[in-house]
Amino acid sequence: MVSGELANEADLLAQSRLGNTRAFDRLITLHRDRVYMVAYHILRNNEEALDVVQESFLRAWKGLARFDGTASLGSWLSRIASNASIDVIRRRQAHPQTEFEAVPMAIDAASRTTPAQPAKPGESVDQAEIRERFERALGTLSPEHRAVILLKEIEDLSYQEIADTVGCSIGTVMSRLFYARKKLQTELRDLYEEL
Repeated sequence: MVSGELANEADLLAQSRLGNTRAFDRLITLHRDRVYMVAYHILRNNEEALDVVQESFLRAWKGLARFDGTASLGSWLSRIASNASIDVIRRRQAHPQTEFEAVPMAIDAASRTTPAQPAKPGESVDQAEIRERFERALGTLSPEHRAVILLKEIEDLSYQEIADTVGCSIGTVMSRLFYARKKLQTELRDLYEEL
């Protein structure tokens, strides 16, 4: 029984645990953007991120009884998405594509409503090259290191939120961030010197 407007997330969670799929659908609506962003920032692929979102909510539905409320629901869902994304990367590394690789597509979320400003001559080439170099440098990181650097630098999560999301201690988060930053600095040193 979901009334027209359940008061808050706790009510939705309680109803979902009783098997109420409408309440769970409302929870999905509340958290889908965050879950997508976690998956996309780790995977850097729209289709794979969308698949991970579906997988994450399926895992969440099946695991609602195990959610103890220690972390926030958003952090728990982000952790599921992070783990599912890392699984995709591991599968990708185990079975690399050889033919017909997907062409990466950068889509500006605001592009449907805001006209893009034309780039200055040469600027778009420089930006594309920088983006490509950065993507390659990210690819040299392990999935665990990539997850923490993206959650910190792109999502701007606190150390505690990252720890809750990836399921490790704050010390481990700090260590992984340190290692990831050093590795990126090494990989991109010549690029920094040019800028």
